[in-house]
Amino acid sequence: MPKVWYENPAETAPAQGLYSHIGTSSGGRLVFVAGQLSVNAKDEVVGVGDFEAQFAQVFRNLGDVLKGIGCDFNSVVKFTTLFVHSQDIPTFMRLRKELFPKIFKGTLYPPNTIMVIDRLVKEEFLLEVEAIAAVEA
Repeated sequence: MPKVWYENPAETAPAQGLYSHIGTSSGGRLVFVAGQLSVNAKDEVVGVGDFEAQFAQVFRNLGDVLKGIGCDFNSVVKFTTLFVHSQDIPTFMRLRKELFPKIFKGTLYPPNTIMVIDRLVKEEFLLEVEAIAAVEA
């Protein structure tokens, strides 16, 4: 399995949350995982109007995709997170603080770019998270 690690250069301002400034890998190949939405296996939107339920489903889906390519969250080099309401960012930060120690080894986490946009593919979706992962070549 390729090695993935995260760094925060000493010369840089501190990260503004549970992420690192740099995520890198050695060996393997990079896989670009499409943004995951709050949809279950029956193609139903989970948690309409409920950010916490959508957060849980999105990360469940990401975990399933990663497992499907033979890896887990420790292979993630970078996340991009899209929100439709900036007011959900503090809840995201809290939920991430609870979840990440359970799904990652260590105390450093992948870089994460956050963007607030007008809407996602369906009005019901409140967030979308995509990932870049390093996997066996």
